[in-house]
Amino acid sequence: MNVHLAYGEPGLDVELPDSAVVLQPERLAGLPDPKRAVADAIERPLASPPLRDLVRAGDRAAIVVSDITRPVPNRLLLPPLLDVVHAAGVPREQVVIVIGTGMHRASTPDEVERILGPEIAGSYEVVNHDARDESTLSYVATTARGVEVWMNGHYLEAEVRIVTGFVEPHLFAGYSGGGKGILPGVAGAGIVMSNHGADMIGHPKATWCVSEGNPIFEEQRDIALLTRPTFCLNVTLNERREVTGVFAGELVAAHDAGIAQAERQYVKPIDEPFDIVVSTNMGYPADLNLYQSVKGLSVAAQGVREGGTVILVAECRDGLGLAEYTELITSEGSPRALLERISSPGFARYDQWGVQCQAIVQAKAGCWLHSSMSRETTEAAHLRYCEDVSATVEALRAQHVAEHGRDPSIGVLPHGQLTVPRVAAAQR
Repeated sequence: MNVHLAYGEPGLDVELPDSAVVLQPERLAGLPDPKRAVADAIERPLASPPLRDLVRAGDRAAIVVSDITRPVPNRLLLPPLLDVVHAAGVPREQVVIVIGTGMHRASTPDEVERILGPEIAGSYEVVNHDARDESTLSYVATTARGVEVWMNGHYLEAEVRIVTGFVEPHLFAGYSGGGKGILPGVAGAGIVMSNHGADMIGHPKATWCVSEGNPIFEEQRDIALLTRPTFCLNVTLNERREVTGVFAGELVAAHDAGIAQAERQYVKPIDEPFDIVVSTNMGYPADLNLYQSVKGLSVAAQGVREGGTVILVAECRDGLGLAEYTELITSEGSPRALLERISSPGFARYDQWGVQCQAIVQAKAGCWLHSSMSRETTEAAHLRYCEDVSATVEALRAQHVAEHGRDPSIGVLPHGQLTVPRVAAAQR
């Protein structure tokens, strides 16, 4: 059968055995009038007065948006938010849009235009959050674990603090959106490193589509609330990136409503794990580099058996990732050695969580990568080089038949983490 995979911008067509099981998100149509839905959600929010009642003339307003790695429809969300803010008496020069990069690189001018649209990008102050520049951060609190919490000064200094985002499954935070727009979105490096530390990532509930008892999710939400966000605006999307739900208001209420919708859309029950899983990282912009695309490996691991095989299909046009990630993932001879190093007492490196998550998958399954990167770069990251997805699957099928006397079971996630396999025995 022919299957179209989300890969880069154009996608990739592959030929797979007819017995392969293609797992798709719940087939939901986009909202018929998403512009109206956003305006209505802002006017009739959850557990909050309307935004217009929360803004006063002369206030400073900060709106946090995701960076280029998240397909948030900012051009749909921002105009009605800005209309309300301005109607309340806040002039344009007292509005700042903060791109919540977390620990990612700064957005380029071209990416800023892609994120915001040229009109908004050219008309407002736009700030790339820099988690490592202490001069741009302000102190918030110290956690019970003794970690100082610092946040973007532009965000904290505003009287009106609006956080936007996209609710989707996340490999260790349970779900994106909500408080994740603040931590790590506009947080300082210290608390991000702590929240994403090896012990937190290794917690059994720090995984896909789990919020209750997930220490990463819970700390992100708790710290976000410490910053007293004024308003939250989140959406869910279908595989065509059409808006399927709009959730606005108080951060917890809006996020929980988005999570309930995401659970219905994205979690797919399966009877038993597959021998082989082919997965993507949702295509561009989510598969810009390997660091981001580890999510595609991790979600595939939710549906693969112990000792099985994962084939990740992710363009990685920007290569492996930032320097710290590249240096760390190539610093040891095997995933096991990397996992041991990361788990050693006192170890802390930027972006180590991506390496740790990859190594956890590789402790369970063999991992191949089809990307735009060279064989040398792919293998330096401890992944097997896949030049042709169809040919690799066929070779693995033939090998499985020779060893086990039967065809392997094959699962396909054309939209990556927009489909989270959940084995029936693991139903909650």
